[in-house]
Amino acid sequence: MKHKGTQRLETGRLVLRQFMPDDAPAMYKNWASDPEVTKFLTWPTHGSVDVTKKLINMWISDYSQPDNYSWAIELKEISEPIGSIAVVKLDESTSMVQIGYCIGRKWWHKGITTEALGAVIDFAFDEISANRVEAVHDPNNPNSGKVMLKCGMKYEGTLRQASVNNQGIVDIAYYSILRSDRTPSA
Repeated sequence: MKHKGTQRLETGRLVLRQFMPDDAPAMYKNWASDPEVTKFLTWPTHGSVDVTKKLINMWISDYSQPDNYSWAIELKEISEPIGSIAVVKLDESTSMVQIGYCIGRKWWHKGITTEALGAVIDFAFDEISANRVEAVHDPNNPNSGKVMLKCGMKYEGTLRQASVNNQGIVDIAYYSILRSDRTPSA
């Protein structure tokens, strides 16, 4: 893969960009402090904005690595981050990236996560030459799988009790899209 680090991406409604220290209050307020948002995630609900600040500072320090991809999902309409999307795993030997995402409850069911995931999938294929993009979700959170399907990913199967999230040991559903699955541009 041809790593470029976290680049600014823009869609109709969104700017996907690197996190900044000033994002901590919005991240805490918009999603990190909400137990409904973090219910199926692998990191706990933040108890204070200080926890959010520490995490963002860690993410910012990781931006120096060219194979680090972690975006704030900023809604243009309000000019503040409402979620995050990142490459949470990559495998150079198969040119695979796995994407994880979360978004504030107020913005669920509006197509925003689909828009963000679509932009990151395009970036992975077009800019860093990934061959496979995958994403996973807890089957008890089916809306996450719907986002993956809307982005052209295919359901591959569910591994039983193969992951851990804030619900404990859980099943994990896998979805992917391959470079060869994409429709060629006209």
